[in-house]
Amino acid sequence: MKQGTTILTLDNGYHLWTHTEGKGNIQLLCLHGGPGGNHEYYENFAEKLADLGVQVSMYDQLGSWYSDQPDFTKQENIDKFLNMDYFIDEVEEVRQKLGLDNFYLIGQSWGGILTQEYALKYPEHLKGIIISSMTDNIDEYVENINAIREKEFSDDELEFMKKCEAENDYANTCYQKLIDALNRGYVDRKQPPAISHLTDTMATPVYNYFQGDNEFVVTGKMKGWDRRQDIHKINVPTLITYGEHETMPLATAKRMASVIPHARLETTPNGGHHHMIDNAPVYFAHLKKFLQDVENNTFSE
Repeated sequence: MKQGTTILTLDNGYHLWTHTEGKGNIQLLCLHGGPGGNHEYYENFAEKLADLGVQVSMYDQLGSWYSDQPDFTKQENIDKFLNMDYFIDEVEEVRQKLGLDNFYLIGQSWGGILTQEYALKYPEHLKGIIISSMTDNIDEYVENINAIREKEFSDDELEFMKKCEAENDYANTCYQKLIDALNRGYVDRKQPPAISHLTDTMATPVYNYFQGDNEFVVTGKMKGWDRRQDIHKINVPTLITYGEHETMPLATAKRMASVIPHARLETTPNGGHHHMIDNAPVYFAHLKKFLQDVENNTFSE
């Protein structure tokens, strides 16, 4: 496979930024979160997995950072691209255009939704999947983030937050300070300078449409997403990874690991939603063991 950066021209005419690093027979395709995030937290994966012989491919999804960004003020673009089916089939088109088969698919957060959906729709191409920091339904996620807010804040602070949300006053400075506190505790615990920017890299129109204003409210189209009745159909080896201090409920991860036929759950101490950054040594130890076990036919749940 071609190393370095490749700009893919999709069948719809738009372009995606992709990047491949690493040499070996194990192929790993990475799906970023958001929705509307970018590839950056996968940039060290090839280095970390080099001793296993892993080729790591990553890309920015349509609308995200280095890839084309359709005009989402146009309803025709919203209808065509801002839906789950589009992004699932985009994964398949990227797979085809990069020449991947019998490969591993990893997805973090929103990427974990796409990983589950892809495994249900296109299982024949997969050797294994990794679901990082994602539930199989949104309702339990919402219950958990509400519980986190109740744990972390006083009644007055909670009342203030709910008032801001009811009035759509998300830009309120005091409200944002409370959200920042939650982000430091449960999303980006390490606050890495390597992925801090002078400009915002989030594809806000995509994020707002699917998620809402921030990680601790779900008002967008992801609301109501639920695959609880279907994940038992995922038959490829599956690794589920969660941070110890996570926006996602650990109880859900345990249930998922018990329902998916060939699944293993690993948690990362001192890790939040981005536990591959918060505690990289433990995260990569779990990931490498999973890949080695599947490759050696020694994987067990």
